[in-house]
Amino acid sequence: MALRFILEVFAFAIILAMDLITILNHCSHHPGFVYRPARWGADKKSIEIAIRPRAGSAAICSGCHQPAPGYDHLPERRFEFIPFWGILVFFLYRMRRVDCRNCGQVVEDVPWSDGKHQSTKAHMLFLARWARKLSWKETAESFHTSWDRVCGAVEYVVAWGLEHRTMESIRAIGVDEIQYAKGHKYLTLVYQIDAGFTRLLWVGKERTIASFEGFFTVIGKQLAAQIEFVCSDMWQNYLDVIRDKCPQALHILDRFHIVAHMNKALDEIRAGEARKLVQEGNAPLLKKTRWCVLKRKENLTAKQQHRLRDLLRYNLQTVRAYLLKEDFQQFWKYNSPYWAGMFLDFWCSQTMRSRIEPMKKIARMLRKHRPLLMNLIRQKNLWVSSGSGSFPSE
Repeated sequence: MALRFILEVFAFAIILAMDLITILNHCSHHPGFVYRPARWGADKKSIEIAIRPRAGSAAICSGCHQPAPGYDHLPERRFEFIPFWGILVFFLYRMRRVDCRNCGQVVEDVPWSDGKHQSTKAHMLFLARWARKLSWKETAESFHTSWDRVCGAVEYVVAWGLEHRTMESIRAIGVDEIQYAKGHKYLTLVYQIDAGFTRLLWVGKERTIASFEGFFTVIGKQLAAQIEFVCSDMWQNYLDVIRDKCPQALHILDRFHIVAHMNKALDEIRAGEARKLVQEGNAPLLKKTRWCVLKRKENLTAKQQHRLRDLLRYNLQTVRAYLLKEDFQQFWKYNSPYWAGMFLDFWCSQTMRSRIEPMKKIARMLRKHRPLLMNLIRQKNLWVSSGSGSFPSE
């Protein structure tokens, strides 16, 4: 404790030596207000900086944001600012009440806060940025604040982003879902995935037709008609909504979901065959081989490469399914829809003769969505010929 106190005193001395008020005026200047000299808080563990209105400056109405005469003050409030050297920093200010001709008697607007939060805008942005890298609990613990304060900061930044977002030019979108709680509770997410520009556009509760249609209600028919590319998985409800709302767009299946389906089928085959080998008293050939067959070749460790090389010597269903999965990777390299279609038809025929049911299920799924798979090849030429570079899903 003594060491921490010495460090805090040392840090505070450095801050004072650098003239804290000069730093604040440079980094967080607010016309019409003056910072008073910094002092230790009552707990001797925080810094307090009083703020007063500049002489002759008018208060700003929080309703219409116009100058208005003030007539009294509220009790002093504390606004948390970005910590210095791990020491909490608070602004102290007595907010004025104004008599506005348009809004009546209201509290003034202050530039460092929206008046409702106990944090300054700078502090909320600081916490929200860290909350992108750490969990909210870790963020709160790291900066000596509460989980609720971090949550409020994230909500404030998200609300500001939604209020100031622009949707004038959206050329390509992607739709996906994310599970946010146990019990099959999902959110529907819609992203803008234009080349070189990716952002979250909309979040809808649940994974339903109505939730996805809500996005098109928000953007309107005119903007929806400008969308040229839509990327999604193979969930039928998504396919129906896209066909109805964006009939002019080139609908593309997400490569990630197709690969995920194949990996799931391969893992099912491997797990079932591993159990069967053990039950029949055979050598555990598939033990510790899960990531050998699921990872991409370039991501395998040296040990996994040797393990995979040994595994490929055996005539197992897992090996045959793995080779089918690897053969399919050729599909993504085609630039011609004709030759890509020829390859897809051949691969599906070979797979249907493999007598490996999970892989046959994948082949039937790909045949069902063949036109959308061909769109994935067509978009390469359309996207590149338009001068926009590579499509984000590649």
